[in-house]
Amino acid sequence: MKKCLVCCGFAAALITLPASAQQAWTLRQCADYAIEHNISIKQKGNQRKQRDIQLSTAKNSRLPDLSASASESFSFGRGLTLDNTYTNRSTTSTSFSLGTTVPLFTGFKIPNQIKLNQLNLEAATQDLEKAKNDIRMQVAKAYVQILYDTEIAEVAHRQIAIDSAQVVRLEAFLENGKASHAEVSQQQSTLAQSRLTATQADNNLQLDILALSQLLELSSPEGFSIVRPSTNSQFSIRHSQLPSPDAIYQEALTMKPEVQAEQLRLTASERNINIAKSALYPTLNLSAGLQSNYYKTDGMKADPFATQMKNNFSQYIGLNLNVPIFARFQTRNSIRSARIDRDNQLLQLENVKKTLYKEIQQVYYNAVAADSKYHSSEAAAQSSKDAFTLVQAKYENGKATITEFNESKNNYLKAESNLVQARYENLYQQALLDFYRGRELNF
Repeated sequence: MKKCLVCCGFAAALITLPASAQQAWTLRQCADYAIEHNISIKQKGNQRKQRDIQLSTAKNSRLPDLSASASESFSFGRGLTLDNTYTNRSTTSTSFSLGTTVPLFTGFKIPNQIKLNQLNLEAATQDLEKAKNDIRMQVAKAYVQILYDTEIAEVAHRQIAIDSAQVVRLEAFLENGKASHAEVSQQQSTLAQSRLTATQADNNLQLDILALSQLLELSSPEGFSIVRPSTNSQFSIRHSQLPSPDAIYQEALTMKPEVQAEQLRLTASERNINIAKSALYPTLNLSAGLQSNYYKTDGMKADPFATQMKNNFSQYIGLNLNVPIFARFQTRNSIRSARIDRDNQLLQLENVKKTLYKEIQQVYYNAVAADSKYHSSEAAAQSSKDAFTLVQAKYENGKATITEFNESKNNYLKAESNLVQARYENLYQQALLDFYRGRELNF
């Protein structure tokens, strides 16, 4: 079975199309769709929104607050009257107040908290981009696996065509007495094995398609297919044309989101130290408000409610200075803890950089090896093809046995399979190397 994976135009409203839509998906379309529908990325997006809310909260902490209160109290027994005397009577008191507090100086805590939350928001943005890059790489790997197994399936089906033709040929020879039943049976057995190999290849391809469709969060793989790169695509690189791993690493340091996120968190850890130090400074708050009350003693004459509220109306304004003197070493320990967090974050940044460098080294040498393997496989495939053509001609002229023919055919098809594997491995490693250099992951 041959898969027809043709390149079609892709509508802008692709995300609304069912999985059964008979359209081939490019790598970029697969990656964009996966990014839009992946649950982990949506969770990262929500985490970024939370950081944005936290930043808004920090900025708004500079604003004055405003609160209103009302209270109603009843007192029984001996109590104070409006005449400032005490009597054994029940009293009723109603009060209203409106107040505000403005932070004037908080030991630089508020500006540091604002900057801290800005850095956390930027780090969350980089985390989101890192999650998108991870999905892009997973999609690319699954995409290449489909390309590889598609061609392997085609090679397997070409083998069936060759073996079927030989069975027909030997059956004709058998009728003419030029072949034995044993030769026909042997070739039929070879044909059956070829069909089994093709079935396994088709099954592998279907599983690959299922894996990619699941990565895209499609409800079903039915009708899903991908665009195959042009057979004229260049698969070759030259070692001398590649930047060194160190050069690629320097490029990656300036753009890889995982490095940027940890660098931002390191800067944020410095802000945490400043926030801890703010407890060493005095704080100054401005407060102001309005208030009034109504008071009545049972059995005694009292002014009306409106009159008392008017007469008791008052305003206040004041400053509150708080000077820290001794906090049981809590501030000192908070500063120490913040510095340890900063040191741990520095180690985390170094660890991410080292991991990135190791990844780039691995990809670089994989790309060089894949290119070398591709050229070797190309030469081997051409040699096997030439050898098979020669043996086939000898076999058709009765100068080679069926065993020699099958052996040469199997060598040729194996070389074709190796070439397919080398081609797409080379393609993937080159794309991955460009991806670390900040280029789009595409074929």
